[in-house]
Amino acid sequence: MSYRTCLTLAALLLAPAMAAAADPAFQWPHGARAAVSLAYDDALDSQLDVAIPALDKYGLKGSFYLQLSNPAVERRLADWRRAAAAGHELGNHSLFHQCARSAPGHDWVLPQRDLDTTSAAQMQDQVRLGNTMLYAIDGRRERTYTVPCGDQLAAGANYLPGLRAAFVAIKVSGAALTPAMAALDPYAVGVAAPEGWSGAQLIAVVEQAARQGTMVNFTFHGVGGDYLSTSAEAHEELLRYLAAHRQLYWTDTFLNIMTYVKKHNSGDH
Repeated sequence: MSYRTCLTLAALLLAPAMAAAADPAFQWPHGARAAVSLAYDDALDSQLDVAIPALDKYGLKGSFYLQLSNPAVERRLADWRRAAAAGHELGNHSLFHQCARSAPGHDWVLPQRDLDTTSAAQMQDQVRLGNTMLYAIDGRRERTYTVPCGDQLAAGANYLPGLRAAFVAIKVSGAALTPAMAALDPYAVGVAAPEGWSGAQLIAVVEQAARQGTMVNFTFHGVGGDYLSTSAEAHEELLRYLAAHRQLYWTDTFLNIMTYVKKHNSGDH
């Protein structure tokens, strides 16, 4: 592919000044100490060929954010439908993956997909259309969104506030580890992409979440291939650890986790 996803990767995986003790006020289902969201951006072949079989092997569910203009979506539409039928989430990652071409390192952004020259209203219309296209794939109405590149300004205006009614939650760039659940804005949930991380590094962040009683949001791209890749071995080491410690970690789709978080934080539980 000629375009790349670019959630800022360096130094995003650990939140600053993390608390040492869990917050007893937030209760995860079934006595779990933390929630873990495993997400995958851009609709890449390695996600279908490597990541989903690994998730299914360990009985875990992931969230797959489809860039709907990616030819791989149409080419492997039946595979994406099967993934959704198996309980994996298909999330919205926009039609054209617009990012700000003016940002450092964004020379790969095509001129017609430059967020700097796309109005907020245009971007909102396109993202809502993405929900319609995803409905045609999986028949589901509730959806979550991951912001391409973490870039929120369309022609200088933040386009995300106008999309709140269309989504259960929205992920933006930040840290993989949520500092505190009570203060979490469901429309500005931090996420980070652990390119090249080892299994031990991934597990260390998950263990920190258990100590704090919060949640982890990883966004992978390539798994054992493609780009911004995590090795298949590191990915599977993380899955094997999560499956072996189900009593500690609630690993589920971002949609399911955030539906629970919003209900819990509203006091409706």
